[in-house]
Amino acid sequence: MIVGVDEAGRGPLAGPVVAAAVVLCEEGIAGLDDSKKLSPKKRAALEEQIKAKCRWAVGLCSVEEIDRINILQATMLAMTRAVEALAITPSLVMVDGNRLPKWTYQAQAVVGGDAIHPCISAASIIAKEHRDRLMVEADREFPGYGWASNKGYGAAIHMEALRRLGPTPLHRRSFAPVAQMILV
Repeated sequence: MIVGVDEAGRGPLAGPVVAAAVVLCEEGIAGLDDSKKLSPKKRAALEEQIKAKCRWAVGLCSVEEIDRINILQATMLAMTRAVEALAITPSLVMVDGNRLPKWTYQAQAVVGGDAIHPCISAASIIAKEHRDRLMVEADREFPGYGWASNKGYGAAIHMEALRRLGPTPLHRRSFAPVAQMILV
């Protein structure tokens, strides 16, 4: 039971951080790669296949948790939630990046793992697609920030809206650009 884990949403100014954990099916999934290297259409098709054939789970950390414990700890917590939601005892957990949560199971951090190990690639796709959908929904609730396209990152339209409209409940107040807008 090898589990691949990756996250989406560490850098944005708004929205949750999302982690996914995936145990690949025995036959594997053709075409897996780092989610950032795939077109939206290809990512969506792969997500559908992964969800249909593999064991997977998602873990989130809210904006409030990010602001309370910091983005690194929130990312580790989201990863832990994703792995625990699988409801299995993994033989190995492979995580994209250079840090690991404090787990009792055997784990390995792999820099660039989402482009190397298919199980991490699959987790990368699930996490990104899940978070992207959340931000598209958030764009409907809080129009003007461009979240359907920028997913909460500091794009020009987002920064201008932040100056003009101020922060929303989905903004990470512990992130400097948002904190500076609150002070203005």
